[in-house]
Amino acid sequence: MSTDIAIEVKDGVQIVRFLRAAKKNAFTGAMYNAMSAALIEAEANEAIAVHLFIGSGGVFSAGNDINDFLRRAEASGPAGQGGIPAPSLDFIRCLPKVTKPMIAAVDGLAVGIGTTLLFHCDLVYATPSASLRTPFLDLGLVQEAGSSILAPERLGYPRAFELICLGEPFSAERALAAGLINAIVPAAELEARALSAAARLVAKPRQALLTARQLMRRRQGEISSMIDAEARCYAELMAAPEAREAFTAFLEKRPADFAKLRKPRA
Repeated sequence: MSTDIAIEVKDGVQIVRFLRAAKKNAFTGAMYNAMSAALIEAEANEAIAVHLFIGSGGVFSAGNDINDFLRRAEASGPAGQGGIPAPSLDFIRCLPKVTKPMIAAVDGLAVGIGTTLLFHCDLVYATPSASLRTPFLDLGLVQEAGSSILAPERLGYPRAFELICLGEPFSAERALAAGLINAIVPAAELEARALSAAARLVAKPRQALLTARQLMRRRQGEISSMIDAEARCYAELMAAPEAREAFTAFLEKRPADFAKLRKPRA
């Protein structure tokens, strides 16, 4: 298991804690593998009723570690899973298949998968400093994790377009108004508030809880199909000049220049 992530089971709650604060809890392949294994194993573990995702160091997650992501994408080659490296895509594919409630406690940055993960959570608590962003288009790519369906469904199309295509950051207040988070709580109370909600769910009749959740999340198959469709588009765009320019610019710490890629009119 990755040392950048801690997974513990306490009183029926599986707590997944991101511990890479020095790198803004950016996810590596090893972290994705650990999270996927935890979600899969929990399905058969009756001692686990609820999952809780929480960051550390005042950050939820800055999304993918770009250097790690690019190394894994290159290693995947033409046979890779849709252009998204296997550990990342494996985790994303797990999300709609989870049958037990998921809670997120968000402090500070929640970028990319740090935001799209929230669409799969049943309860989301955030601090006043929470900031949600999905800069996929800025990297020449498209959204992931089924957010093509889940974002417009949760936020309404105009706000979903603003988040995904315009790349507008959502503050905690904006996310609360949009219906993406349940409550804004002080940072010192965040974990306790999330654990309190988790404990209430643990105490519920288990089968009734899982059935109620399944009835409300009855579109898992559609979401899984969208995840695959997004991955195919992602693959095409990863190989395109715009993505190459975006990632090169990121690594060189300069603004991307997409205008130079456009052919001038005759």
